[in-house]
Amino acid sequence: MELLENTQRRITARSEEWAQHAHQRLASLTMPYWALGRVLDLAEELAAMTRSMSPPVSRKAVAVMAGDHGVTAEGVSRYPSEVTRQMVLNFLHGGAAINALARQANAEVYVVDMGIAEPLNNYSDNAKLISHRIAAGTGNIAKEPAMTREQAIASIEAGIETASYLGAETDIFATGDMGIGNTTPSTGVLAALTGASVEDITGRGTGLEDDQLAHKTSVIKRALQHNSPDAHDPVDVLAKVGGFEIGGIAGLILGAAAQQKPVLLDGFISTAGALLAKNLKREAADYMIAAHRSVEQGHTAMHEDLGKLPLLDLQLRLGEGTGAALAMSLVDAAACALTDIATFEEAAVSEETG
Repeated sequence: MELLENTQRRITARSEEWAQHAHQRLASLTMPYWALGRVLDLAEELAAMTRSMSPPVSRKAVAVMAGDHGVTAEGVSRYPSEVTRQMVLNFLHGGAAINALARQANAEVYVVDMGIAEPLNNYSDNAKLISHRIAAGTGNIAKEPAMTREQAIASIEAGIETASYLGAETDIFATGDMGIGNTTPSTGVLAALTGASVEDITGRGTGLEDDQLAHKTSVIKRALQHNSPDAHDPVDVLAKVGGFEIGGIAGLILGAAAQQKPVLLDGFISTAGALLAKNLKREAADYMIAAHRSVEQGHTAMHEDLGKLPLLDLQLRLGEGTGAALAMSLVDAAACALTDIATFEEAAVSEETG
């Protein structure tokens, strides 16, 4: 708990002074006023986050938090829980979608074992695997809490430690996830923190049919009724209906914010972690960049609660950090707009006179 509290104290709001400096330059670039639209918005945000007119963004890291979920026993996913471990091995071998897209973005991919059902003992020497194993998966939230309060704090602090471990060689973080069944606890987190109707925010996850979606909705409602998470206590929400990797994502975001470094939010599960981070420390939201809007039904509600407008809307529903990796080129473009485009004065170009 001490690490979490110290990290919360270290997080301060973004710098409005640096935002103003950036705005003044961006407003005088050799183009019609704000002609690059949201790219310039992002450039201003980067300057405010990093306190720099040359925001460092070249060293990129995707942290894929992985964990299993007891609620898969309720049939809320089309895939068995064994796929979590199988996909993690795919990440470590470089063969997954996130590996391909991260390579294209010149980003490093790290996998964090937060609580996969079967340990990865044979891969302990893999430099891309970080072990913060809490337990062999969470409890079945339809019948019991996902974890103890102590485990919830441990999962958040594991994310903070991951951000600290990677921070010396990372300018910008991206969140990723792997955990069969994890849209179910993510929906529970969203409903618990915002009071949103479960029917309105429950999505199809891996591609559920109508009858399966109705069953998933009933499972989430049962989990909320049985566990009664306290909306005013994000740690309690995580403990009652969350997941180890969701807590890890929340901690990663807090750790990045404490370093005044941007963090690209991926999809639905990542944004559930972001909701927890914001409720743990409101100013942490200042360092979040919403990479994309997924097809998950509740993702828009999450962005609205965070006050974020996603950069992309590509009908993605994969997770892993893929949407965040795709948005990295826009982050690069925004930083270049601030540093590489000349102003009217620098280029000796006449400004518009009206």
